[in-house]
Amino acid sequence: MQTETFQVQRNGLTLHGEAVGEGPPIVLLHGLSAARRNVVQGSRHLAKRGYRLIAYDARGHGASSPAPAYGYPELVGDLKAVLGQLQLERVALAGSSMGAATAMAFALEHPQRVSALVQITPAYSGRVSPDDRWERMASALERGGVEAFCEEALPSGLPQRWREVTREGIRQRMERHEHLDAVAQALREVPCSAAWSGLERLSALDVPVLIVASRDEIDAMHPLAVAEEYERRLPRAELIVEEEGKSPLAWQGARLSGAIGGFLERVGYS
Repeated sequence: MQTETFQVQRNGLTLHGEAVGEGPPIVLLHGLSAARRNVVQGSRHLAKRGYRLIAYDARGHGASSPAPAYGYPELVGDLKAVLGQLQLERVALAGSSMGAATAMAFALEHPQRVSALVQITPAYSGRVSPDDRWERMASALERGGVEAFCEEALPSGLPQRWREVTREGIRQRMERHEHLDAVAQALREVPCSAAWSGLERLSALDVPVLIVASRDEIDAMHPLAVAEEYERRLPRAELIVEEEGKSPLAWQGARLSGAIGGFLERVGYS
């Protein structure tokens, strides 16, 4: 199955992306400090299942250009530019963390353009919640590069037996970035930007939504309570979460892709 690459020009920036497969389009949006491979972890399950899988690096991330600003209005504008260049009028959007908030913000603004929505470990609570951990990670990245960032980004309370494998995963993710200074700027700006105002807006969104939550208490940045509140407010929501003691679905590309594929079939996206 051949992968095609593409570039989108917007306001002097170049966004780099790729697409694989044929069929109804699914656009993947990654999280803060991640890159386009990190939504379904490189899995091609959805492409083999008959979907066109489209992913791109957010501004300043991966191979995409650095930018003067990294707020959600800019991220939503980038998504619009990608959809425009690829001539996609109506799509399914699957976003993780920052990408989940970007996808939701777009859906709230343009519900008629979203056939289905997947929210993977959503973190945005409807308002900006300052957290100095982002500043510490940005400073570590500027001060000591990838290794210092890896050490700072390790969740507190992580058992010793998991520390090295987690550190290696973070290192591999960070090594995909061509502009570490841009990632540091994004770490400071994205968490201080409002994707939209108030969770009450979710109750008017008439779009099928799959929410992929996590029970991982060590990952305090993606609380289960936020995902549960999304499910409570969204009129057409399904919530899935791993069993107690199991690894989060968001980490398992093939299983996550299978869950997304099953959801899209249930809601009739074809």
